[in-house]
Amino acid sequence: MKDSDLLSIRIEPQLRAEFESVLTNGERLSSFVESSVRRAVEARRVSRDFEARCKAALSNYVAGGESFSSVEVVAELRRRTEVRRA
Repeated sequence: MKDSDLLSIRIEPQLRAEFESVLTNGERLSSFVESSVRRAVEARRVSRDFEARCKAALSNYVAGGESFSSVEVVAELRRRTEVRRA
């Protein structure tokens, strides 16, 4: 796949000064923007996947799946942790 350019955007001078002040030695604005976009895309993917798992869990519960209280869940997690530490 060929590389492509992102849209050119207008920003306030204060914002430009802020991000230029955090660039590391030798870092270019383009690499800063690229890494920021990559992190934002990954964060949204993780969020979307989490939401999908939540919806699936709720559907399973509504369809008659088993449910556990938060007290039961925490107790089981603590038990598993203790087993691994032993």
